[in-house]
Amino acid sequence: MSKTLGDLLVVSDLDGTLLTAQEGLPSCNIAMIRLFQTLGGRFTIASGRSVESVRLALGNLPLGAPAIVFNGAMLYDYHEEFPVSEHYLPKVTALEAIRTLSEAVPGVGVEILAADGHMYMPICGEWACRHAAHESLAYTVAELDQVPGAWYKVLFAAAPAQVARLERIAAEHVWEGAYFIATSSTYFELMPQGVDKGAGLRELCALTGTALEDVVAIGDYFNDIPMLQAAGHPVAVANAVPELKLQAQQQVLSCTDGGVAQLLYSLIRQYGH
Repeated sequence: MSKTLGDLLVVSDLDGTLLTAQEGLPSCNIAMIRLFQTLGGRFTIASGRSVESVRLALGNLPLGAPAIVFNGAMLYDYHEEFPVSEHYLPKVTALEAIRTLSEAVPGVGVEILAADGHMYMPICGEWACRHAAHESLAYTVAELDQVPGAWYKVLFAAAPAQVARLERIAAEHVWEGAYFIATSSTYFELMPQGVDKGAGLRELCALTGTALEDVVAIGDYFNDIPMLQAAGHPVAVANAVPELKLQAQQQVLSCTDGGVAQLLYSLIRQYGH
């Protein structure tokens, strides 16, 4: 690991790690992120959320490096307000996946995160509407053939039992140029092949000139595992799934108890000179 805070880059997952939809961002996390960066450390986010959703969640909290959004399909610089890197789904595969899974599991909601900056909802299921409401997301209801341009990812939202069924059905097919991953018990996402938070982290390190060994990555769910595997120092919050905890070198308090703040405080004590 590094000798000073200035060498460090801390990358945190958002939902279930830094904040929750119900309780928001703990004040201790806000205070410690500000202190950590004031003392020279760099802090940023890796999330499945869109650019605007991350912005709404963080408020005016500054980031010290571009954020990984859309589960790695984009690196976004909030200081310059510009996407640094973008990856897209093969549209033919995405259309096939939407038609196949929505027919097999009636009632599933479908969200398309498009490169024009909008979220489109060709199928407005209950859980997709809940998702939009919880994150205060604007969306456009549109038929599949009306959704324009390139797409970063497709999110299927449903009750946990339905998501489990979606996983089983998806596993029976080959999705050319794409793959599926569960990002919560109610969200199942189609991503471009080779794109995840780990690949996003490697891109971010190349962009910022940061060694992977100087990265501290913290998360809680399955889609965070590639990021923890890529980072020099992987950390799990106490509420993380067991599979992620197996990848971690350190475990901190739960999300709601300020696990990120605990981690940053420990780094300040160890490397703040």
